[in-house]
Amino acid sequence: MSSTGGRSGGHDDAALDEIDLAGELMIAATASSGDRLPTERIDEVLLDRGEPGQADREADG
Repeated sequence: MSSTGGRSGGHDDAALDEIDLAGELMIAATASSGDRLPTERIDEVLLDRGEPGQADREADG
């Protein structure tokens, strides 16, 4: 029996979005010069995402 639960390709869009957010926060934290990422920078990273899938559409042309 498949563990995908009938989902196409086995991907959960919400989980993939969360992984993208976590990755963006990790990149921002790595680029930060301080010990902690300022709350303002976290807000910038999380709120500057546009619509879901927008980056994929822009990359396609």
